Amino acid sequence: MSELKRKALFNEKGDIEVEKRRLINGNTTNLNDFNNMKYSWASDWYRQAMNNFWIPEEINMSQDVKDYRELSFAEKNAYDKIISFLIFLDSIQTANLPYVGEYVTANEVNLCLTIQSYQEAIHSQSYSYMLDTICSPEERTDILYQWREDAHLLKRNKFIGDIYNEFIENKTPGQLLKTMVANYILEGVYFYSGFMFFYNLGRIGKMPGSVQEIRYINRDENTHLWLFRSMIVELQKEEAHLFTKENKELYRDMIREGAMQEIEWGKYVIGNEIEGLNEEMITDYIMYLANLRCTQINLEPVFDDHREEPVSMKWVSQYSNANLIKTDFFEAKPSAYAKSTAIVDDL
Repeated sequence: MSELKRKALFNEKGDIEVEKRRLINGNTTNLNDFNNMKYSWASDWYRQAMNNFWIPEEINMSQDVKDYRELSFAEKNAYDKIISFLIFLDSIQTANLPYVGEYVTANEVNLCLTIQSYQEAIHSQSYSYMLDTICSPEERTDILYQWREDAHLLKRNKFIGDIYNEFIENKTPGQLLKTMVANYILEGVYFYSGFMFFYNLGRIGKMPGSVQEIRYINRDENTHLWLFRSMIVELQKEEAHLFTKENKELYRDMIREGAMQEIEWGKYVIGNEIEGLNEEMITDYIMYLANLRCTQINLEPVFDDHREEPVSMKWVSQYSNANLIKTDFFEAKPSAYAKSTAIVDDL
């Protein structure tokens, strides 16, 4: 099927039978029925996400105000550029998710996309709070719009942004799936790579408030990654024609290109000038992430070797564990997920 149907806002003749529900091109009423869901994983995701509420301003940034002025030139340069990139990613996510939702015809999945969009908005707010706290309004504006002056940063923004724009111009099932894969790259490679820098600051005792903000953002993004992974896997079942050998290579090429751009970016903004990180560590970690993301959506890895988490980077997963619990949906189910309380919720 080459046509992608935009769902009606209200459809009085929509199907109410769960077995007729489809992720795309279904005949939905748009009724949010929490008791009848085809995709049971969406219910699990919804409960996880609702336990994930947090407020950026709750985090104390007083030490960061002092630390920011004492960062080395390389550290401050990397902090500013990576924050600029992350702000763009969360901003474009907030704007793009409603477009995706217009063509998703499973109400339970749309509920998840709505929460994700809300959380992406909070992430943008958190980055603004970080910058408002540690630097002047003029510095903040310069950081927000660095892509206007930095050709490398503009290139990073365009890779994902252009794919999202293609879907607005060409609404087909194949283009929607490319948009989902681009989202998957953004959530599963770009964010993880960017967070790595902040966790490195944390392990050398710098910018603790920024690190904590990132940990909560990371926890949200982990759920977003899991959501799009689940959507892609469902489409493999329902829209098998979108996963021909040629198309699978296209998706692998997207992941490979995203990873290579991230490696190039890491060398540009971090290089070998920052304590605790170097170009080899960055390359190994991003190649590992790219291979991991491929296998999680049933694609062959894109890089030889790099199938295991690099020993030199195992500290990243320790820092990303915001509640001192395991929150990687692909490895284990969390025993607690709320921000500050030990809620037992074995999903």
